[in-house]
Amino acid sequence: MLALQQKQCVVQSNVSILRSKNQQQQKSSSPRRQSRQSTIITRSLFNFAQKPANQKKVVVITGASSGLGLYTTKALVETGEYCVVMAVRNPAKAEEKAKEFGFPADAYHVMECELADLDSVRSFAKKFLASRYVQNFSALICNAALYLPNATVPSFTKQGFEECVGVNHLAHHLLALLLLDKLSVNAKAEQKRLIIVGSVTGNTNTLAGQVPPRANLGDMEGLKTGFRGGDRNQNAMIDGERFIGAKAYKDSKLCNMLDIKEFARRYADTGVQFSTMYPGCIAESNLFRNHTPFFQWLFPVIQKNVTKGYVSETEAGLRLASLVIDPQYTEQGAYWSWKGGGDQLMDNYWDSGNREIAFNNKPSKEGRDMEKAQAVFDYSSALVGYKPTPTIKKLDTEAMAAPAR
Repeated sequence: MLALQQKQCVVQSNVSILRSKNQQQQKSSSPRRQSRQSTIITRSLFNFAQKPANQKKVVVITGASSGLGLYTTKALVETGEYCVVMAVRNPAKAEEKAKEFGFPADAYHVMECELADLDSVRSFAKKFLASRYVQNFSALICNAALYLPNATVPSFTKQGFEECVGVNHLAHHLLALLLLDKLSVNAKAEQKRLIIVGSVTGNTNTLAGQVPPRANLGDMEGLKTGFRGGDRNQNAMIDGERFIGAKAYKDSKLCNMLDIKEFARRYADTGVQFSTMYPGCIAESNLFRNHTPFFQWLFPVIQKNVTKGYVSETEAGLRLASLVIDPQYTEQGAYWSWKGGGDQLMDNYWDSGNREIAFNNKPSKEGRDMEKAQAVFDYSSALVGYKPTPTIKKLDTEAMAAPAR
């Protein structure tokens, strides 16, 4: 126990120093140069040796070719201990970014996974499970997200689901289920993680979550019916109401938070640690590519100077990577957040120096409604056509015999 506590202290201290160093490096104009410099720093601080390719822990990250996914990949790769499977829509772009950032050839592998098509998700899972990378499978990070804030007419995935919920929630729900059996192998003896990235916008007990339109799943009529006949007036949204682009994203993030709680309730006995997290406001991110140019200019200014909630892509990537690396983050179903650059406005002013260590934050009333979490899980599983393995089916049966709490 003492050794574990000492290891945690070293990791926490080193993450803090690494963040400081990385912030200085961002002034450099060359991503490749930044990557080489921070690789040296990371190996020194974490005391990780560059492991042979066949010994590296494997982390699958969706949306790893840009933004949070890319910088989380960077943080993990630079430890020398991880190989990241970059599950992306555009493999050519991911390869380009990997080379631009100077990732060693044995520290990443690009695979196509189009989240707007569940057939592609199944194909990715099948290929990954048949690959050599599955032998050291250590974590799944469901990160990719689509945000269409100005949309007034819904768009749909190949299977006919509203696109935000299809990409952000349903595809990740299916991917997590397809990979869970293999991820759970040796999980009780090793450190295995399944993380879904949440958002403050789906959490209505925060100031940002109170900005209209607020996340609210209602009676989930749209989800129940599989968005059948959905259009701008009805059934394209999870609650079955009129389509609002910004709310569709927020609702999907609320589903992520509820989903992970139900995963934790059902499958804690596998030994896998299930959690969601909000990395802080990455105000300069590809997530906002569908917003107006004026918003893309103004939003970072507000976050840096008014809310003090601004978090760089580098810092956010380190935060997400720390949930994989640091052995202290074991609480099942946790919603990890940070005091400084987090989702509580006052903390950004009064506790702004505390940016290194995450804490289990309290979701909104709806975000901790376990009956709704169970319903979201069951409706989603039916929509994606998931057929559980015998192991998962047994755990499901046991979970159904226990009351939701």
